[in-house]
Amino acid sequence: METIKEILVYYDNNGIYVWEQFYKHFLMSAYGVIFAAIVAIPLGILIARYRKLHPWVMTLANTIQTIPALAMLSVLMLGMGLGTGTVVFALFLYSLLPIIKNTYTGIVNVDKALLESGRAMGMTKFQVLRMVELPLAMSVIMAGLRTALVITIGITAIGTFIGAGGLGDIILRGTNATDGTAIILAGAIPTALMAVIADLLMGWLERSFDPTKKKKPKTAVQSMEQKA
Repeated sequence: METIKEILVYYDNNGIYVWEQFYKHFLMSAYGVIFAAIVAIPLGILIARYRKLHPWVMTLANTIQTIPALAMLSVLMLGMGLGTGTVVFALFLYSLLPIIKNTYTGIVNVDKALLESGRAMGMTKFQVLRMVELPLAMSVIMAGLRTALVITIGITAIGTFIGAGGLGDIILRGTNATDGTAIILAGAIPTALMAVIADLLMGWLERSFDPTKKKKPKTAVQSMEQKA
């Protein structure tokens, strides 16, 4: 009970600072995932088209994922220096695997009959991708983005060791204090809360894009077949 009171006192005295670090923490996590999505989604589509590339790309992405976060930041720091840019680039690398994997899985599992229907209606490859494959694969892709965002929120806390800031700063202050349990929890609780909220929001988006949850899936082929 005493620890809870100390946490509340800390929030009361440092509310603005905690909010600034919370916002900075989220921005670094979000930027890492956004930049990764820009690269990973097209790459996932590419390896779905050219299956021979799949083992090479996935092996590279898996290898990156096995590197400990602190070791990754240490190596990147040698070339990029201290600060948020290094952390965002590390988060970008860690976000690649779930997004590439889910994009590939979503694209290759699209019903072949729908693809054939689209081609029979005179659609180009790009139109089939945009109007058929991506709408049907979007929920799976969103699941990859969801996983990536939750992972990056946890990794971002380590960024404090290279001067990136974020909620990890508060946790580090607590570890350096004589009796810093309350301070550690004051940083850890918002981090966990951010991960839970991000997971719930991304889960809602994932379900909203799921064509099986809709009475009328909005794909071009299905709508044209209904009209016919």
